Amino acid sequence: MSIEVLVPNLPESVADATLISWHKQAGDYVNKNESLVDLETDKVTLEVTAPESGILSQILKDNGAIVTGGELLALLESQPDQEQSKPDNLATVAKTPVTNGEDIPLSPSVRRLIHENILDPSVITGTGKSGRLTKTDVLEHLNKQTADVKTEKATVETQKTTAETQKIVHLQAKPETAKPVEPATIASNLRPEQRVAMTRLRAKVAERLLQAQQNAAMLSTFNEVNMQNVIDLRNQYKARFEQKHAVKLGFMSFFVKASIEALKHFPAVNASIDGNDIIYHGYYDLGIAVSTPRGLIVPVLHDADQLDFAGIEKSIADFGEKARAGTLTYDELKGGTFTITNGGVFGSMLSTPILNPPQCAILGMHAIKERPVVENGQIVIRPIMYLALSYDHRLVDGREAVQFLVTIKECLEAPAHLLLNI
Repeated sequence: MSIEVLVPNLPESVADATLISWHKQAGDYVNKNESLVDLETDKVTLEVTAPESGILSQILKDNGAIVTGGELLALLESQPDQEQSKPDNLATVAKTPVTNGEDIPLSPSVRRLIHENILDPSVITGTGKSGRLTKTDVLEHLNKQTADVKTEKATVETQKTTAETQKIVHLQAKPETAKPVEPATIASNLRPEQRVAMTRLRAKVAERLLQAQQNAAMLSTFNEVNMQNVIDLRNQYKARFEQKHAVKLGFMSFFVKASIEALKHFPAVNASIDGNDIIYHGYYDLGIAVSTPRGLIVPVLHDADQLDFAGIEKSIADFGEKARAGTLTYDELKGGTFTITNGGVFGSMLSTPILNPPQCAILGMHAIKERPVVENGQIVIRPIMYLALSYDHRLVDGREAVQFLVTIKECLEAPAHLLLNI
């Protein structure tokens, strides 16, 4: 009996998907719920599994094809009576290099890397939850392999150079038989180029950033914040915090709390424009920009005002792990009324973040650096961070934007405001 393998239903905001790679070939035996193919949308990577056990009789969509929800991808021939006594060669085929015959759970992005580079996941140490392999683990394994190959190659080249040098010296000792040394041949391919197709995620990021620049009256305002009190509070309680909540206390939770307080005072910054209407959101869904090997994505802390510091830190840590593994869901990426991006982790001193439509504001964090400042008539050294707020001037006035940023500054310089809700 033929069983259809279909593209899963896509959310309303996603029109289609790109078929990245098949993990099986026509004629292969597959088990129920075994991964068949990965689909990439402009937000996440989807994994399509086998609905039943059987033979993959026909593949109807090739790698790179654009597919829509419910479209037919392949056909399976179910063989329930032969599942327990399937031929040995089919059992061997079912054990692909991706799993090496072992049941190791892999995300689509990790599986694709392992498949493309013909790796054995059992020899790679996983650092994810419950020892799960992450994309970073595989990339580090590949980098280590590349470094080992380069070291071996360098050793061979050194030995070769030494031998050639000894030969030249020997020839120079006998001028009557020596021949002039010809200059080395210069490689002709000194300006390599590579053309690759833009990923769906990168294309979507490019589209949205261009949309933000073309359709919004975007301005930026800046301020600086003395992080001394936040750093002192964090250093005082971070060990107890991690012991109790099993998550590290970072700076992002302070900025999320401070942003929520500022959004409550200035609701226009938490609003959005829909045609000729302004939508004032009575909730606080904060997007946290995360950089991944595939590009920039913005998972959303829904109802962030209802989370405590531990809840915020756990959610952000979970987002980071899922983003690297490519397992974020649509629900974790949709919505958002305000966004925070932290370029400081990469060393950025000052930048003007671009709006994330349809939101009308985004907060940019930067690196903390010790600088001389004046306090009570004395020059002292303090850890200072520059803050940037980009906003849509069609909706947010300059006065509101400046006061919004000042509110965040005041909350961070006196964190008791956040703890006591004053």
